[in-house]
Amino acid sequence: MGDRQKTVGVLTGGGDVPGLNPALKTLVTRAAENGYRVLGIRRGWGGLLTYNRDDPHSGENTLMPLDRHSVRTVDRTGGTFLHTSRTNPGKVATADVPEFLRGPDFDPLAPGHHDFTQHVLANLEHLGVDSLIAIGGDDTLSYAERLFREGVSVVAIPKTMDNDVFGTDYCIGFSTAVTRSVNFIHNLRTSAGSHERIAVVELFGRNSGETSLISAYLAGVDRALISEVPFDVERLALLLQEDKRSNRSNYAMVTVSEGASMIGGQTVEYGQEDAYGHKKLGGIGVVVSEAVKGLTGSHIIYQQLSYLMRSGAPDSLDLMVAYNYANMTMDLISEGMSGRMVSLQGGTYRHIPISTIMQGEKRVDVAELYDLEEYRPKVRHVLGKPMFLY
Repeated sequence: MGDRQKTVGVLTGGGDVPGLNPALKTLVTRAAENGYRVLGIRRGWGGLLTYNRDDPHSGENTLMPLDRHSVRTVDRTGGTFLHTSRTNPGKVATADVPEFLRGPDFDPLAPGHHDFTQHVLANLEHLGVDSLIAIGGDDTLSYAERLFREGVSVVAIPKTMDNDVFGTDYCIGFSTAVTRSVNFIHNLRTSAGSHERIAVVELFGRNSGETSLISAYLAGVDRALISEVPFDVERLALLLQEDKRSNRSNYAMVTVSEGASMIGGQTVEYGQEDAYGHKKLGGIGVVVSEAVKGLTGSHIIYQQLSYLMRSGAPDSLDLMVAYNYANMTMDLISEGMSGRMVSLQGGTYRHIPISTIMQGEKRVDVAELYDLEEYRPKVRHVLGKPMFLY
């Protein structure tokens, strides 16, 4: 390579969360201090899929050179200025294949998916990317792990408001999501109490019920339904009736993970599967609301918080973790390390093999933290537990 300036590529994939822009600013600032060039890749893995090496204008829509000036104020806002997508270049639906990748043997009516990993590898080589930083959840990072196995120098930063990436106690975005949820839940008490109703609050959380559990715990909500435990809606209705009667203001509240399901029922999904095999979730709160109304006769307030949980600027904890994860990442790159994911374990910053994310699932510790009979958080003994309990 001679004296060629080292290039660091960076992308954000999956859902947006508060804390991404501060992480990006720190990465770019540290890279500049170390004499690296930074190339932002727009729309997650989608940028590397749609970049056409033969089109000199392709980079205008897919790439964004980054320097201190371009990131000077981005840490004051939420989301990701690089934009994001749920693209998986290793599993591209026929309808989503870019036109320039449709060779003479391409069949637009063929079912199934296409693997364009070799195209991505060629793009990274063409762009001179020496190290690639992937910021995302387990889906985004699973493809980063694939690229590492293909020989790409990769460092990963975990982010997801569900906090469910295996191998780390904490993912960027979780604290702000919980903070938002607690605030909105307390605000909703105004209407629930004024109208003497049962409030059903649906929160993001596909496979992990941590946002529902922790938000309910911190906001003092009567009941919490989580993704890990199917619930009996008749029992839930009886519990909420009792909660309502025992409350002087004559109202009750329940949080519901979007991935929750009734006993014998299915998770409420809709739409087409994305590139990682997931359909959109959302609507279990409506099902719960209608069932509880029918069983109790009580009027219901149904509130789906969804994107409000991940909107706006990050709180102080997400700022802290975003800055520190980014600094750790640049340390790893400066030390020539690859195939690592930065993480928090037991309150200590560490880095672990990126392959760790493929070795298990991070879910609520139901036995320790959840009352199966009462459908509510059961937090009693926290000595020796991490800050967010598991």
